[in-house]
Amino acid sequence: MRTQDSGPPARVGADKTSLTERPATRFAGSRARKFLSYYKPYRGLLLADLFSAILISAAALLLPVSANFITKNLLAKGGVPGALDKIYALGAAMLALVAVQAVCTLFVDYQGHVMGAKMERDMRRELFEHYQKLSFSFYDRQRTGQLMARITNDLFSLAELYHHGPEDLAIAALELIGVLVILAHIDRTLTLIVLCFLPAMFLFALHFSRRMIVALRLSKDRIGDINARVEDSLAGIRVVKSFTNEAFESARFNHENDRFLASRSEGYRSEAWFSGGMAAFTQLITIAVIVFGAAGIARAALDLADLLTFLICVAVLVDPIRRLVNFARLYQEGITGFDRFFEMLQMEPDMPDQAGAADLNHVRGDITFRNVNFRYADDSPFVLKNISLEIRAGEFVALVGASGVGKTTICSLIPRFYDATAGDILIDGTNVRDIRPQSLRQHIGIVQQDVYLFAGTVAQNLRYGKPDASLDEIIEAAKLAHAHDFITALPDGYDTEIGERGVKLSGGQKQRLSIARVFLKNPPILIFDEATSALDNESERSVQDSLHRLARNRTMLVIAHRLSTVRNASRIVVLTDDGIAEEGTHNDLVSSGGAYARLYNTQASI
Repeated sequence: MRTQDSGPPARVGADKTSLTERPATRFAGSRARKFLSYYKPYRGLLLADLFSAILISAAALLLPVSANFITKNLLAKGGVPGALDKIYALGAAMLALVAVQAVCTLFVDYQGHVMGAKMERDMRRELFEHYQKLSFSFYDRQRTGQLMARITNDLFSLAELYHHGPEDLAIAALELIGVLVILAHIDRTLTLIVLCFLPAMFLFALHFSRRMIVALRLSKDRIGDINARVEDSLAGIRVVKSFTNEAFESARFNHENDRFLASRSEGYRSEAWFSGGMAAFTQLITIAVIVFGAAGIARAALDLADLLTFLICVAVLVDPIRRLVNFARLYQEGITGFDRFFEMLQMEPDMPDQAGAADLNHVRGDITFRNVNFRYADDSPFVLKNISLEIRAGEFVALVGASGVGKTTICSLIPRFYDATAGDILIDGTNVRDIRPQSLRQHIGIVQQDVYLFAGTVAQNLRYGKPDASLDEIIEAAKLAHAHDFITALPDGYDTEIGERGVKLSGGQKQRLSIARVFLKNPPILIFDEATSALDNESERSVQDSLHRLARNRTMLVIAHRLSTVRNASRIVVLTDDGIAEEGTHNDLVSSGGAYARLYNTQASI
């Protein structure tokens, strides 16, 4: 039996967080281990980056030490023999330190960014390949804009963390420890005063960093909503304009845009408190050093040279604090992007290859449905129930019936776009679950009513059916689909750019290209879902002749609403809300006076 629509649940308004495919087991280990694994191909570059960071830190620490040596030793009372020469020599050494620091900073900024960009490329490739593996049911629940945001915006923020994170932590740790050691050597009491500020700074940073994490995660979701809104509106721009709904679409976009602004405002508020607070703590440390250092000089516990060095070191201390602040910001942005990236990688296809799944070879084309039940979701009604159908190799079978009775669903189950909820589907006696999906689909050619063409040339779109096809093969396939004449009339023939989704072509032209694509693939099993609905009568007759030639010695399953297109089918299967109502040839079904006869007479009277 059959209830309600045969199509998948509508994607409009799909919940962006509805990632309900089964959790992956291959990433069940440590999330941190997965995060660090992307450094593995670039370990050499990472080590060179960290070594440069160490040199940057060392140079930053040696400069105040050199200043202390000059002011305390070379400018001592009574003078030092050869002091001027030593000052010049030490000045030259300090210039050398600055040069080393500049070269290392240049290396870190350039090569480090290159490393981050390469890691971003690797992650984007991995996520895109993972997208290709996810099943139709997953995409039925998702919005394209949200998926795009995860592969663009999220990974860009993550690349910045991958690049700047290690160097900022290394430089900050070395400079912070080094400065504290130098300060402790000069005056332990003043150093302890500086240390008293650090726990408060840490707690302050921790509080606002948590707030930033929440705000940034929400803003990433919101930008995904904007992407989804833009993608949906631009893809349907012709519908928008035909209904003069530009203002309506603008209002919907403005709603999403305002929600994004609200999420970013909260993030900026937390970031402002964070940055402003850290800057205030830095200034408080400087004031404390000046006040208590001056008091130490007044008590003769500290000399002016040491206070000068102390102030220089406090200035150096600002750099690790600034780097830690920057790392905290990058961490919030990057780790929320990684969480969304990792979350997506944990989604596995609903229909993974079964253990021991085999390739399909030497296909004859027998198709068998045994008591097949199907529904798109656990909480949705059954689309198909107890469907049993035998299609013999080389047979031309037509599926007819009213809209919504499950014709397209039956055709979608054969190449395993979806898995049957119960029952079995067999190709040449082998259950489709025991065949690798890629191998299965290589032997099936599908032409759908809703034609999709890619941006590019005519030849590139036709070659999608056979990537290594020669131009002669492409032309032959186009001729069989009666597309060659209109293609050669295009400005650049087979090299004509057809625009996004083939927007520069008519509906009939697009459909003939999709048919030519299947001619080029030349599979043993053919499925045509209203494949000639957009053609004029003359073109339809020509393409039907071509289809019959292509169907020789091949199994062909055709869905048709116009019954005139399937009069010559070997067998016509009539579907109703109760399942398969009747089967037979056109003449037999018309003479029987059943459901098919009523459909045929209705169309004939129009």
